[in-house]
Amino acid sequence: MKIRKTNLLIIGSLFLIIFISGCIATAIKDVKNQDNVGKKVTVSGTVKNTIKLGTLSGFTIEDETDSISVSSQALPAEGDKISVTGVLIKDTLLGYYIKVD
Repeated sequence: MKIRKTNLLIIGSLFLIIFISGCIATAIKDVKNQDNVGKKVTVSGTVKNTIKLGTLSGFTIEDETDSISVSSQALPAEGDKISVTGVLIKDTLLGYYIKVD
């Protein structure tokens, strides 16, 4: 069976769409649920409230749907629009937050 160039183009395009859709940031309100705990998630938004206390540092990221805390050694400037990828954690005291390596 001979594979035509158009078939290869279609197959390649489908793989590209699937790959790109896996990298797209999710709305923060959709990330904050028990099903995502322990999984790698990506969110985008505006940086708010950066904080550094000794070896602990982090910030809040906010989109049009919600906000979430991020534990990270790197602190972006407040007001920056960024994407963050990390593991979703749920803590009894802190609630949901993203831990970036």
